[in-house]
Amino acid sequence: MFLTIVFIATIMFPGVLLAKDEKTEDKEDSTNNSIPNHVLNISKENTYPNTKKDQTYLEPNDLAKELIDSSEVKVENPEFIKMLNESSLNPSKLAFGYRGEIYLGHWPLNYKSDESSMNWEYQEINVNVLNNLGGDEKKSLNYVQEKEKRIKGGLTSKTERANDVKKMIQMKAQSSTDLPLSFETVVGTGTKKDQTYGVPSKKVGYLHAFAPALNEKGVVTYGEVYLILKGSKKRLEIRNVTKQGIGAWIPIQDHVSFSFQLKSN
Repeated sequence: MFLTIVFIATIMFPGVLLAKDEKTEDKEDSTNNSIPNHVLNISKENTYPNTKKDQTYLEPNDLAKELIDSSEVKVENPEFIKMLNESSLNPSKLAFGYRGEIYLGHWPLNYKSDESSMNWEYQEINVNVLNNLGGDEKKSLNYVQEKEKRIKGGLTSKTERANDVKKMIQMKAQSSTDLPLSFETVVGTGTKKDQTYGVPSKKVGYLHAFAPALNEKGVVTYGEVYLILKGSKKRLEIRNVTKQGIGAWIPIQDHVSFSFQLKSN
């Protein structure tokens, strides 16, 4: 006997219908974890208290793990795993011999990183200038953030369920670096650093400040996910699998890269 989708979902798998629909493989690690001398940590000096948004590596519960392991396509999307964790499946003894399938939606399932690289001058955020053209002695220039600057990263192309994809990319990127990654970070007005830069007489000193960011390039796998029920057995089946090349810029939180220049006019 074939149960209708509505009947199966209501009697045997209510959690899936009630769960909120929210918005893998080894990688080649080309990320350089060493921080150049001209890049400084401003976490203590930053006048804007950035919130530390650590990525949660959600562990699937027993049911979710059983379903994920039954899939031929690797499932790493934390939002999909969260939905499975919040669901329940308690087949009735009367369900023996019944068959059915429930469509769970079209999901980004995993992200494979092909390349990671650091851009220490991703976005200029400040310029301090000291004019010593008329001076007779060397003067010192320090970094002082003149205006609050909000640095945003993001995906390099449009894609479905972009927030899910961003989470998977950030999780994969964070696994290869100790630097604090965040798709948005802020440097507050008045943020200072004690490090000084000498400006000789007859010169103008320019101290440029940049927000660094990590560039990720890889492939995201999408698929239509079905829950297949056959008697007391259950499994996930992924259909119409597609892959999309994707990239992302992820700023480094509370870090500033400096470039100092001297000019005669």
